[in-house]
Amino acid sequence: MTAPRFYVPAAAATLAPHTELRLPDDVTRHAVQVLRLRDGAPIVLFDGTGGEYPATLALAGRAASARVKAHVAIEREAPIALTLVQALVAADVMDGIVRKAVELGVARIVPILAERSQRGPAERLERRVGRWVQIAVGACEQCGRNRVPPIEEVRPLDVFVSERRDLHGAAVLDPRAPGSLAAAARHAHTLIIGPEGGLTQQEVERCAAAGAHVAHLGARTLRADTAALAALATLQAMAGDARDA
Repeated sequence: MTAPRFYVPAAAATLAPHTELRLPDDVTRHAVQVLRLRDGAPIVLFDGTGGEYPATLALAGRAASARVKAHVAIEREAPIALTLVQALVAADVMDGIVRKAVELGVARIVPILAERSQRGPAERLERRVGRWVQIAVGACEQCGRNRVPPIEEVRPLDVFVSERRDLHGAAVLDPRAPGSLAAAARHAHTLIIGPEGGLTQQEVERCAAAGAHVAHLGARTLRADTAALAALATLQAMAGDARDA
């Protein structure tokens, strides 16, 4: 059975080989109250800077610490660093996209506001970004990644395009496109996905004018969450994201 994995950010504690580390409160709660781990249980810690640390859980009353073993320089990142530019969708759907995209190896997530995106107050968007960061951490703990992909602040699609200026190497998904994503896969490192209802024709043309390749995912029109994950999986598979036997 795989040992449970816990993220201990470098800002909260310093992971070092052959030391004993007091675990942060949130990690302690997860290990003891949620997973019901007992004293002496094997665990794995990582801080997002690369590699991981096998350790042993040590309980003393309500406090928990880890007896850290040697650093293991292992990475489980994808062969290409893909950026997912995802237009905001319904809260639960967006949460699922973030979780699964991290599992699929995405290197960065840029949430954007498109014309048909669901909207809300700025403070609510800030809270949602914080929630997505926590979802990304949990996904890394589950899937074995030792680097947590950054999630940028929410911005309008027009602002994203103007910031990047050159979108060569980006693929914007549009079911009306004449060409498939497979045709652009060799050079694609950024995926632009619309909200429920898709991007407008004007938004697609704005991305294309900046250099993005407009592509479809087949004869069927996919939901926003299905399109994002199918596109990520397609590009990762074509780049050779597989485990050797």
